[in-house]
Amino acid sequence: MHTRVAALLGVEYPICAFSHCRDVVAAVTNAGGFGVLGAVAHSPDRLDAELGWIARETRGRPFGVDLLLPPTYVGAERGGLDADAVAALLPAEHREFVDEILRRYRIPAVPTAAPAGALNVAPKGYEPLLEVAFAHDIRLIASALGPPPPDLVTRAHERDVVVAALAGTVEHARRHAGAGVDLVVAQGGEAGGHTGEVATMVLVPEVVGAVAPVPVLAAGGIATGRQMAAALALGAEGVWCGSVWLTTEEAETPPVVKEKFLAAESTDTVRSRSLTGKPARMLRTAWTDEWDRPDRPAPLGMPLQNALVAEAQRAIIEAAERSGTRADALATYFVGQVVGALDRVRPARAVVLEMVSEFIDAVHRLDGMLEDPR
Repeated sequence: MHTRVAALLGVEYPICAFSHCRDVVAAVTNAGGFGVLGAVAHSPDRLDAELGWIARETRGRPFGVDLLLPPTYVGAERGGLDADAVAALLPAEHREFVDEILRRYRIPAVPTAAPAGALNVAPKGYEPLLEVAFAHDIRLIASALGPPPPDLVTRAHERDVVVAALAGTVEHARRHAGAGVDLVVAQGGEAGGHTGEVATMVLVPEVVGAVAPVPVLAAGGIATGRQMAAALALGAEGVWCGSVWLTTEEAETPPVVKEKFLAAESTDTVRSRSLTGKPARMLRTAWTDEWDRPDRPAPLGMPLQNALVAEAQRAIIEAAERSGTRADALATYFVGQVVGALDRVRPARAVVLEMVSEFIDAVHRLDGMLEDPR
């Protein structure tokens, strides 16, 4: 597929696969796409190990890293907060609300010996990750939330690393282009994870026109070749997909959540601040409903909400594998509205090749509409 994005990234297919799972990243890259490792909750040591593993598995093929670089978060005026400072800012009312949910759903406490990963959204958290990422032969660094800082753009370009940033509005896209990114990802509100409210069909052509000549990837609601063809028809030069990999064989999605994804309809998601403190689309479950109650405390800002609920989320997933609890009702994860199309488990490589095959069929069908019927 001959697009500027394919050439820029050095891949056969401009299909970018965002995943927190290194196996998915490697599988998509080896299939001719471009894997991007979501590393916001990684420690530097873990990121170093996983990038090294991906490099060995992909044998010189290009891949990237994705981080959260939000301009606003709790503690931004101090350059971020350490774990003790975050813990001190968690209100007793919020702690009790989470504990009360766990009690009602009969969720046992999680041993404190295995703390959940923190969101590295402040410079003191993500700078060590950038050092590790740039020490490896990555092809792309992406900011999933916020424009990349000027020094990051400079460091990346000095290393011939492509800089990308996700945008949920035209205004965000213009800021990214002004910051010097090489690639803008126009992510519609139907996408999983942190999103805005503008739909992909509306957002992509607006962003393409606003940031030209910067190439654009389309994200949100894309899991098939027909959707990929639609994205390119809107002016995008490739696609950025996340949800579709959550039900692949390689994905580390917890079994209880994967089963929910496979059974879900496209109407079974909701934008909620209940996991990170910023609006993010996820599967609607008893967890999101609890945080939507009129008597609940308001979700905390990033990164406090994550610190508040991370251990509880781990407890829920662990309890869901055992009987005697109602953990399965609470279990949730980030996923887009395209979850309604995820009805079977496939290898990630098969997903890539099926997308390409369906894309070709869709383009040929459109070409046929231009033929003279006489």
